[in-house]
Amino acid sequence: MVPTSKRPRQPVVAITGAASGLGRELLARLAVSADFRRVVAIDEQRGDVQDVTWRVIDVRDPLLANRISDIDVLVHLAGDYALDSDPSERRAYNLRAAQTVLTASAAARVRRVVLVTSAMVYGATPDNPVPLAEDADVAAEPDSGMVGDYLEIEALARRSLRSHPGLELTVVRPAAIVGPGIDTVVTRHFEAPRLLTVKGCSPRWQFCHVDDLVSALELAARGAVTGVVAVGSDGWLEQEQVEELSGIRRFELPAGLTFGTAQRLHRLGITPAPATDLHYVVYPWVVECAALREAGWKPAWTNEAAFAQLLELREGRTMVVGARLPVKEATLTAAGATVAVIGTAAVVRQIRKKRRL
Repeated sequence: MVPTSKRPRQPVVAITGAASGLGRELLARLAVSADFRRVVAIDEQRGDVQDVTWRVIDVRDPLLANRISDIDVLVHLAGDYALDSDPSERRAYNLRAAQTVLTASAAARVRRVVLVTSAMVYGATPDNPVPLAEDADVAAEPDSGMVGDYLEIEALARRSLRSHPGLELTVVRPAAIVGPGIDTVVTRHFEAPRLLTVKGCSPRWQFCHVDDLVSALELAARGAVTGVVAVGSDGWLEQEQVEELSGIRRFELPAGLTFGTAQRLHRLGITPAPATDLHYVVYPWVVECAALREAGWKPAWTNEAAFAQLLELREGRTMVVGARLPVKEATLTAAGATVAVIGTAAVVRQIRKKRRL
């Protein structure tokens, strides 16, 4: 009698931060997937997705290891990524959560952990190649913003790999995320009536729709991709295309004036984001998604379609360098712009011109 080959045992997958946001989107997708034997949802409160196992616990709790002892794959999506959160409290939460998840996973012998950071860790510079390879250096500047959080989380991941060589780790780095509920430096950039640009350099715009990020995370959970994985729509949009599609004109300033003004406004507490965040709306950071393509993945959203949804979702919102204002109030800012850097820098430029007369 010829023996029949047994199908490998399907893994049990857990998702942290499963009650809302990206975690909920992935949970709903995996709940109906045939690739997992069981799906476990981990959060501080029970969510509304059915047919999964809910475990209510704070991911920073050291007892997490006891709650994931039966898990094969863990996708960590719990975190505080709100732009308006207190930076020190946000970072403390995010690092404690990542550290606890990595330590608990190693202790519980979880086979694979998937982390989500951002392609921002590559840095945004005028001379970045377009696109950046997935194995490009992590060259972002550490700061008090979200980029600093992502850099710290990835540093934790590298240390965890050295301490626990048996742990398989996948780090997913999405381009600028777009979709319902997404609020980032990039999405707020397009809530302004003018687009800030730096003289001598033009950004290239690449987006990653939440739907495509979720499908990429499913592949990572299945083990179809490992290591560092970049995700985003194919190609990119030039600045001229973005202006044509949005109907928003640019406002061009010298780099020194732009970043110097932004840093002063941040120190004064007028803007929540550090000056380095502006790099990501004036310089390119397009990524090549080679690992996903090799695994057969294709984005469902083009850059044009993702950008169109971003514009739809921004209606009725206006911001001053990351701080939202009612439209009427925003129109009263310097130079009639709603970006404080543009408004302040325009005033500075006018003063300099008068002094030269």
